[in-house]
Amino acid sequence: MNLKQLSEILDLSQTTISRALNGYPEVSERTRLKVVDAARRHGYKPNSNARKLATGRAGSIGYVLPVGRNVDLDPHFVEFLSGLGEHALMREVDLSLTPASYERESEAYRRIAASRSVDGVYLSSMRNDEQRIALVRELRIPFLAHGRALSPADGYSFVDIDNEGAFHDAARLLLQLGHQRLAYINGDTDFAFAVHRLGGVKRAMAAHGLPDESLQHHSAAMNEENGYRIAMTLFRDTSPAMRPTGVLSASMFTTLGVVRAFNQLGLRMPDDVSIITHDDVFPFLKPESFSVPLSTTRSSIRAAGARICERLVDIISGVETEPVQEVWPVDLIVRASTGPAPAERKIVRRRPAEAAE
Repeated sequence: MNLKQLSEILDLSQTTISRALNGYPEVSERTRLKVVDAARRHGYKPNSNARKLATGRAGSIGYVLPVGRNVDLDPHFVEFLSGLGEHALMREVDLSLTPASYERESEAYRRIAASRSVDGVYLSSMRNDEQRIALVRELRIPFLAHGRALSPADGYSFVDIDNEGAFHDAARLLLQLGHQRLAYINGDTDFAFAVHRLGGVKRAMAAHGLPDESLQHHSAAMNEENGYRIAMTLFRDTSPAMRPTGVLSASMFTTLGVVRAFNQLGLRMPDDVSIITHDDVFPFLKPESFSVPLSTTRSSIRAAGARICERLVDIISGVETEPVQEVWPVDLIVRASTGPAPAERKIVRRRPAEAAE
């Protein structure tokens, strides 16, 4: 089936069919659905080169994939990509990955712009002082951010979760349960999400009259080994009077290491220490599967991937013309790992005569 034959079957011009399949806003939704359905039924697949010549578009969205010795394969990215890919398939859009080290990232975007290999890009892992926004604007590449930077804070489109609100609510719950000594095992504070989360914890503490200095804050890449190392520092290498009774963790992967340290040190959740973690979203790592089900903050990464694809296609096709900043609320799911702060135990040493009595 070619474009001319499909045009004859539908009694529509080839231009209308092409525009419908590429999401142009001037084609009605009813016509677009009619064309998409007919294309599927009759097995019509647009030739990518012909489509690019006819529409001026590549039919693809792009992502610059960070690679290098210090870059781990992030399970969050795999989950995000699953949602993005599902929606891309529905919209008949391809995904193009351009690997680049951090030092050569700008070169990758310039190659993308020169080759016109994609119609738009999405940016992720937003940094505090984000340089990529200015770069893709200069190169006139349509873009959408997954997350938001501290600077610039506005004037561009993004999809983000309420990181500050999520960790404010989590910290507030621990404080309401009587925990006065908190620890927060955060992600890398070079990234804006980690700064927003820390701000939420500090805001909750301030509302309870606790100074910033009373929080034991650690920042590191979110993986099991760092969680284990930091937890051992907090609980094995600290005097009992200074140990936190409540822990906030930035990721389920960090929490794997934290729980391993608890088990090794004989600490029980929530009798000795309460914990709330983030990322209740992975089908292969469920909080209910731990020996003590974990309290979590939750927002679907897979749904975010689908939304990024949907909005980026709308930006490319002209449906979305003004910067829209979309912030999703985050759920707090309370399970068995969170409970009241343990009472301070007073140790009374008795004389032998008293003990005998």
